[in-house]
Amino acid sequence: MRFTINPLFNKLSVKYLTVLTAILTILPLPVKAATFLVTERAGLGGNAQVNWESLGKVFNPSAPDFSVFLPNSFSTTSQGGLGLDINIAPTNNPRVTPPFVFQTLPSPGIRSNFASGDFILFGGIDPTGFIPLPPGTPDPGTKGNGEPLTISFAQPVFGAGAQIAIDSSKLKIETFLNAFDSTNNLLASFSVPNISSLALDNSAVFLGVRSDTPNISRLVFSSSAPQFGLAINQVSILAVPEPTYTLAILAFGISGAVLKLRQRSLQNNS
Repeated sequence: MRFTINPLFNKLSVKYLTVLTAILTILPLPVKAATFLVTERAGLGGNAQVNWESLGKVFNPSAPDFSVFLPNSFSTTSQGGLGLDINIAPTNNPRVTPPFVFQTLPSPGIRSNFASGDFILFGGIDPTGFIPLPPGTPDPGTKGNGEPLTISFAQPVFGAGAQIAIDSSKLKIETFLNAFDSTNNLLASFSVPNISSLALDNSAVFLGVRSDTPNISRLVFSSSAPQFGLAINQVSILAVPEPTYTLAILAFGISGAVLKLRQRSLQNNS
C-alpha cells in the first residue's frame, strides 16, 4: 500500500512543533537546587499565606472555651489555595493542653514577642499559664509543649517561613528549621539564636527557607527549649506560580493535537 503525506499536515506540523519547541524552551529544566536561609519575611518573596485565624478557632483567656483546642494533626489551606498538613508532636507532660490558636494582645490578653494582634499557633501549655499577668509581673516559667511543629505542603514550594518564639521571658535559645523534599531527603538545616520575651515588640525571629527550584515539601520547626510552648505566627509561602502549570498543560495539549493531525492525515491517505 502506498500513501502520501498531505501537504497541509506538513505545514501544520511545522507550525505547531515550532510553538511547542518555544514553550518547552521556557519551561524550567531540572537543575541541582540551591537552598538558603531567610531571616526576613520580605526576603522570602511570598505569594501565599496562612493566617491561623482562618481556622475559626481562637482561644480567649478571658472567657476560656476549651472546644477551640486543636488536634495535634490537622489540615488547612493557604490564601492561595495550597493545601497544608500540620503536625505538632504531642508532649509527654499530661498537664499540658492540646494545641490552640490565640491572638497576642496587651494584658488581659496573652502577651508574647510577636506583633500585637498577630494570631499565633501554639503547641500547648500547662493550664496555669491561662492566667493573664499584668505588665511587670515576673514570668512564672510555665511549662508547655515545645515539641517539633511540622508543616507539609500538598505541592512542593520554592520557600516558606514564619516568625517563631517560645513561651518564656528573656530566655536565650536556638530555634531550628529543617526542610525536606517529597522523598524525605533533608534539603537544609538552619538554626538562629532567639531571645524570648513578653514585650509585644515583634522581635520574634523570622525563620524561613528558599530554594531555586520548587522542591520543598515539608518544614519542621523546633527549639532548644522543648519544655516551653513553641509558637509561630502566620506562614508566608513562595508557591509555584500558576503559569508554570498552564504552560506545561499547553505544551502537552499542542503535542497531542499534532499527533491527532498526523493520525487523521495517514487515515485519509491510506
